[in-house]
Amino acid sequence: MRVRKKTWTPTVIQEAKEQNLLIEHPSQFKGKWKKILQTDTLHVEIGAGKGDYFVEMSSLYPTIGWVAIEKDMHVAAYALRKSFGVVLNNGKFIIDDANLIDEWFEENEIDTLHLNFSDPWPKKAHHKRRLTTPDFAVKYQKLLKNQGQIILKTDNAAFFEDSLVVLTKTFQMEDVWVNYRQQAHPEDAITEYEQRFIELNQPIYRVIWRNNK
Repeated sequence: MRVRKKTWTPTVIQEAKEQNLLIEHPSQFKGKWKKILQTDTLHVEIGAGKGDYFVEMSSLYPTIGWVAIEKDMHVAAYALRKSFGVVLNNGKFIIDDANLIDEWFEENEIDTLHLNFSDPWPKKAHHKRRLTTPDFAVKYQKLLKNQGQIILKTDNAAFFEDSLVVLTKTFQMEDVWVNYRQQAHPEDAITEYEQRFIELNQPIYRVIWRNNK
């Protein structure tokens, strides 16, 4: 997701740091996230975008700890601004590249990983940049606890199919939907991005994998 640079981004980021919402050095919390967030359950969203999912889900499930990761600081600024006064003690934000995720989380520390509308990188030469590569699968398997889950949603059929092939080699596929929003799912937040596709009657693909260590 690319957005124009905003002059207010530094101000929002500074405020998020002061509120202890934005974590500058996440590796210092490695193995300690549940203690910091005062929870027994940790969900991590990679590619949080403008933060709709993070904000809504952390409010819907206040007993779950939520960590959102977004590498683009200008996109993340939107998410942080939405979070002020809404995301309380059960949510933290990281602005950095998810390739470093194994430096921030301990083995078996994460209960659920969320991949919502990740960049599909459609060109074959760019597939290595996806969040569902074999290299990422190795990291996810290590960081997820036994029986932990990966939940992926996308509007891109090719990315969905390729991700099924790659991640099912490492994880057990548990549930799959090819038109997820055909039925109501009030337990699962709808992002602004997702809402556009629903209004266009474009199918939303969703899959859940289980980590059987």
